[in-house]
Amino acid sequence: MSDIRLQRLADLLVNYSTEIKPGEWVGILGDVVALPALREVYRAVLRAGGNPTVFLTDETMARIFLREASDDQIAWLDPSQTLYYEQADAYIRVGSSQNTRAMTGIPAARVQKWGAARRPWLDTRLRRAAEGKMKWVGAWYPNEASAQEANMSLEEYEDFVYGATFCDRPDPIGEWRRISAMQEAKVAWLAGKKQVICKGPNVDLTLSIAGRTFINSDGHHNMPCGEIFTGPVEESVNGWVRFSYPAIVSGRAVSGIELRFEDGRVVEASAKENEDLLFAQLDADAGSRYLGEFAIGTNFGIQRFTGNILFDEKIGGTIHMAIGTGYPETGSKNRSSVHWDMICDMRTDSEIRVDGELFYRNGQFMVD
Repeated sequence: MSDIRLQRLADLLVNYSTEIKPGEWVGILGDVVALPALREVYRAVLRAGGNPTVFLTDETMARIFLREASDDQIAWLDPSQTLYYEQADAYIRVGSSQNTRAMTGIPAARVQKWGAARRPWLDTRLRRAAEGKMKWVGAWYPNEASAQEANMSLEEYEDFVYGATFCDRPDPIGEWRRISAMQEAKVAWLAGKKQVICKGPNVDLTLSIAGRTFINSDGHHNMPCGEIFTGPVEESVNGWVRFSYPAIVSGRAVSGIELRFEDGRVVEASAKENEDLLFAQLDADAGSRYLGEFAIGTNFGIQRFTGNILFDEKIGGTIHMAIGTGYPETGSKNRSSVHWDMICDMRTDSEIRVDGELFYRNGQFMVD
């Protein structure tokens, strides 16, 4: 019998995050290591009346592909998945990994080429999501590799994951509805505002949100969630930021990242570890040196770095930014094959002012 918390997570993804209705085409995506979770989601989709299609991947085969595929093979897109992204009603991905450093030996440029080739799928999903035609959510299945990455035992990590999603409680959906109401009040306060200034030991940054929309990220796209985010005006970002935690991409950790912006563009960049991967991302295309996202993490059930961006970007008391493509529903116009989140701690001697008014100090909101 599966863990009751896993059953609650599947129910949460299907009946809260994506609200599956009878007859909807639902893609269920994940690696073989997440099979127990995929089975529970499959069951929940059927019970909701949806029509599930499972897209199963394998980390070992993915690594073989990146090592041995020709440029033509890398560029080829599976027509069945193209059809899915163009026509399906919902996308539910459950992540997990057998080895969080599985891609360490793959050249960064080759990984980037693979990601760029699949940009049409990402663009289609984001466009259809913004149009209200495709619901989507990503979640995580705890296993030994991700527990080790987080410096926890498997049992501790399971408690962490299910605690962060409130699946350790009898009514996870009710908990997320309460968080949604709190965040909606902050989004409403930000509506119509124009300028954001972030200051602290790790940041001195100004950006414009004029004409942009903050999104209440309350578990309908990521689970766990707990953030409000927008796409800043592309040419408005000026200043510098030092990111507090490593940024992970394709199984490699890039630590000690510092960026300096002028008129929206990253003009100076450095990292203490794996700097080659940082520049591979920054130089991917015309949009990869601009910010596509600015966000504030609100989930105080997450208070430690785990090496998994799904959790880490939600840490209560932090902000995060993503270089590359932005979400169209925010008003972002930036497009790129990259969307790479980086986290800055704001819990000490830090503040955010919006149109001159104190909005946030030392990790806490200062407005109702």
